[in-house]
Amino acid sequence: MEISPTEENYLKAIFKISEKGNRPASTNAIAGEMNTSAASVTDMAKRLSEKELINYEKYKGVTLTPKGERVATHLIRKHRLWEVFLVEKLRFSWDEVHEIAEQLEHIRSPLLVERLDAFLGSPRFDPHGDPIPDAEGNFAFRKQFPLSELAAGEQGVIVGVQDHSTAFLQYLGQMELVLGAAVKVLGRFEYDESMKIEIGAGRQLALSQKVCQNLFIQKQ
Repeated sequence: MEISPTEENYLKAIFKISEKGNRPASTNAIAGEMNTSAASVTDMAKRLSEKELINYEKYKGVTLTPKGERVATHLIRKHRLWEVFLVEKLRFSWDEVHEIAEQLEHIRSPLLVERLDAFLGSPRFDPHGDPIPDAEGNFAFRKQFPLSELAAGEQGVIVGVQDHSTAFLQYLGQMELVLGAAVKVLGRFEYDESMKIEIGAGRQLALSQKVCQNLFIQKQ
């Protein structure tokens, strides 16, 4: 069965929305993720349903069939492997790789993906800290928390980000809030829930609540 790159992108969007909310993806949510109209989503949903890639019932949202989930997880696997390659081997920064990986993820060759994975040493997480599914579609798991949930005195290491926007990633890079950076919570300001942290060897920063909510920490 032939699946177009656009159809693949829809399946990936549905997977991500459903994964976040653990419920069917609404037409409006898919439209927002794909930056298109609700009418276009409805047309695509009918097409994907005919190919048995999704379960679609009007007004009840969309879920992936096992076949659709396999396509989506394989696409995510390729995307995140290419991001690792671009950052580790071609020295792109983490805010530059998403759009390039969006193009590379549609390459069809299973052999290429297999060799790319082996060449990179079968990484479990991409440059943004997102888990890379294995060839069977299984995702790695680790216990992580938003920085905003840590109490004063707690410490850990930055392992991921919730917001993948270029502006946010560039901001983090400028602040040296990168994956692997050690952080310690020094205090929280009740007025706006901003936090004072120590990063690295004694450098202190004040971070907004929004930034803290979008940084994932593995406690130590």
